Amino acid sequence: MEIRGLHHNAYRCRDSEETRKFYEDFLGLPLVNAFEIRETKTGRETRVLHSFYRMTDGSCLAFFEVPGKDGADFEFKPQHDFDLHIALEVPRADLEPWMARGKSRGIETRGIADHDMIDSIYFRDPNGYVIELTAKRPDHDAQMDPAANKARAHLDAWQGTKPA
Repeated sequence: MEIRGLHHNAYRCRDSEETRKFYEDFLGLPLVNAFEIRETKTGRETRVLHSFYRMTDGSCLAFFEVPGKDGADFEFKPQHDFDLHIALEVPRADLEPWMARGKSRGIETRGIADHDMIDSIYFRDPNGYVIELTAKRPDHDAQMDPAANKARAHLDAWQGTKPA
């Protein structure tokens, strides 16, 4: 058995058109599918729009708009980077132009952050999600090698010492 890659990640959105403007018009991810769901797989009536935005590798970011009383219990709030963010890879030379583009459109824009193996900038989308555009540094792959970085040992040490 194998997991071949990411097909899509799905998130809630406040408004499908507002979300489309950010992901398609601003980020340049084409809207490749949108369909209405009128019944859940358990047979409950609903009214939801599911939309998909494709990246160059074929994977997608997807959104569900759930209007009315069905969607009223979902809390949209600005997410902290540690809680939820979507990181998308871009060439390093594109970070500064992306920053300028975000600022010129009045989109909350932060960065460039030095994360040792990557450099990143951050936007906030209309739903409160943090969108990170990240560029790999030349030593990225070496730093992501678990044989060299001792990822499992670090996790085990964390488990033994983290506060309760």
